[in-house]
Amino acid sequence: MLALHLTSDDDAPLRVLCLGAHADDIEIGCGGTILRLAETAPQAEFTWIVFSGDPVRVEEARRSAALFLRCAGRATVVVKDFRDGFFPYIGASIKDYFEELKREVTADLVFTHYRGDRHQDHRLVSELTWNTFRDHLILEYEVPKYDGDLGSPNCYVPLDEQACRGKIRHVLAAFASQRGRRWFTEETFRGLMRLRGVECAAPEGYAEAFYAHKLSLVT
Repeated sequence: MLALHLTSDDDAPLRVLCLGAHADDIEIGCGGTILRLAETAPQAEFTWIVFSGDPVRVEEARRSAALFLRCAGRATVVVKDFRDGFFPYIGASIKDYFEELKREVTADLVFTHYRGDRHQDHRLVSELTWNTFRDHLILEYEVPKYDGDLGSPNCYVPLDEQACRGKIRHVLAAFASQRGRRWFTEETFRGLMRLRGVECAAPEGYAEAFYAHKLSLVT
């Protein structure tokens, strides 16, 4: 089993790799958890990778990452320009980039898409994450959408009201281009966190949920 050592050793900061196919995926899937990590592990180092974005979305992605990572000890943000919606058909190029990441990034914890996600770009990123980071702790996050592909996660991170409100505020503020979409609302984001909070009996009623296929916690 793979372990996440929850320590406060300043000489060994937590190293977190966040992977998202599109601008806003990371924030919607695990933004509350990122805010908690940045607060409770102030020396944590984040590498934040977004795989696609036109000029407007690139700017939104960078603005959002700055909001979520402003308390991080160290942050590296990269926004690539792989073609949105075509990831399975340009998979070789994306695979090559994953090989670069493997050489350049050391991570204790990797956030990526849920392998059962119905969006083809999300699934490819998840598949290549597991192909590339085979000895790492990987948590797969969920993104609500029209496809109705939410599953039964097995790992929960309880969130307090502050983290919940902070996540929603940052997402709505950063991604103006998405505001016309029916699902892109405070009610959607809060509702899913509330549901996951019920499932894990979160003290303040909210949580984010993940799929953890290999996980061992060592305190």
